[in-house]
Amino acid sequence: MIPRIANPHALAPEAIKAMMALEQSFTKSGLDHNLLELVKFRVSQINGCAFCLHMHATDLRRHGESEMRLYMLSAWRESTLYSNRERAALGWAEALTLLPKTGAPDADYDAVKAAFSDAEQVWLTMAIGAINTWNRLQVAFRVAHPVDDA
Repeated sequence: MIPRIANPHALAPEAIKAMMALEQSFTKSGLDHNLLELVKFRVSQINGCAFCLHMHATDLRRHGESEMRLYMLSAWRESTLYSNRERAALGWAEALTLLPKTGAPDADYDAVKAAFSDAEQVWLTMAIGAINTWNRLQVAFRVAHPVDDA
């Protein structure tokens, strides 16, 4: 993979600063850190963002997430490893990431509404929008993920 722009973040520092502030605001959302990271990981899978997959997998592992839950995330609907709350968040994340195809169906919203307060729904939706923006930046400019020493 050949990067299209060497350091796109440096070329729009105000926008990156605003995105980082948005990310920081999620710590005040009341939503569980690992739940948000699972959502970010799943959205990054859908969008094919290797940089973000690397970052969120690393963060999830550091926060005690099991390897099996990471491996099974793309098949979360068929797995018993995820709570009802996580399932609602993952369904909502998929629906919003694939918005032109899904139209944010009522069934996905009903699951989110049953598992999250109104404020949590807004925070979750903002987090889903943010990771989609990060994915688009990284994929568009072919930003490479770090290479771990094996």
